Amino acid sequence: MYGFYYYDYNYFLYMLLTMGISMYAHFKVQSTFNKYSKIRCERGITGAEAAETVLSGNNVSDIHIGKIRGRLSDHFDPRDNTISLSDAVYSNTSISAVGVAAHEAGHAVQHTKGYTPIKIRQALVPIAQFGSGISIPLVFIGLLLPIQYSFMVNLGIFLFSMAVLFELVTLPVEFDASRRAVKSLENLGILNNEELYGVKKVLKAAAFTYVAAAFTSILSLLRLLLIARRKN
Repeated sequence: MYGFYYYDYNYFLYMLLTMGISMYAHFKVQSTFNKYSKIRCERGITGAEAAETVLSGNNVSDIHIGKIRGRLSDHFDPRDNTISLSDAVYSNTSISAVGVAAHEAGHAVQHTKGYTPIKIRQALVPIAQFGSGISIPLVFIGLLLPIQYSFMVNLGIFLFSMAVLFELVTLPVEFDASRRAVKSLENLGILNNEELYGVKKVLKAAAFTYVAAAFTSILSLLRLLLIARRKN
């Protein structure tokens, strides 16, 4: 049974599925981060100090570590070699703070060492940003127009697929940054085994948000392909 403009009522099931996955991923990372934010590291090292130690332990220099507003807004910007840590991470001595800061330092190490997936992701940034913004409007404008304008649908799907590709390439980048973080924290003796377990839990929860985003994007792409097929 079909609804309005090539939508069947299974669309609502799709929406519930994607919303459920996204909400669970958000809940998981928030609850795990909060749990280990209450546990102070034995050595009393801050997030900023942990990031600096991971960088120096991997022979990476010329990286600025600064503070940024927001919660879980931590990131590494390769354009100016800056690691930005949120208030809950920068000067905090919790397991969560150290894990997140080390993870961002892991991205800086990837960039310096020439890790191939991060190069691919950086190359995809412009088209992924453009595609994610214009692809859906293009598809649905094309659906409303006569069949000779189907090229707009195909163009929209192609641009959206570039955004999906970006999400997929992000996965190995994030997994590897976490791997580098945990390995450095262990090898440099920054955390004990119990604290390392907590860091792994925090980083796995964070990684799941990227898995959820990629899965949702793939479902959206499949949905667009099915709609386009119906149009044709």
